[in-house]
Amino acid sequence: MQLRGNILKPMENMMNFRNSMIVLSLAATSAAFAQTTPAEPSTATPRIDKREAQQEQRITQGTTSGSLTEREAARLNAGQTRVDNAQAKASADGQVTRKERARLTKMQNKQHRHIAHQKHDKQKM
Repeated sequence: MQLRGNILKPMENMMNFRNSMIVLSLAATSAAFAQTTPAEPSTATPRIDKREAQQEQRITQGTTSGSLTEREAARLNAGQTRVDNAQAKASADGQVTRKERARLTKMQNKQHRHIAHQKHDKQKM
């Protein structure tokens, strides 16, 4: 019987050591996460900027293909300028909040519909 007890003892020590290492690594990871700052709203709007560039490209393409008249393009560019101004105003205080992002997205959705309507209205230059 004593022989069996001696064999189990090293295995128990290994299990205890392994469990201790797991607990230590979890504690270290938790401490690292606790030190990071929470996500704060920022002035960066990459999604809005990308979409804005795409819409401007659609207006330019419509003008070159003849599906937009000069007057339509001027109106659409004025709409893009309104979105630009709203974005500048939203980021003026140093952060763009969720509500401001939603407003900018709504403005871009409206501008998207205007571009699509003007490009497909069968009006040629």
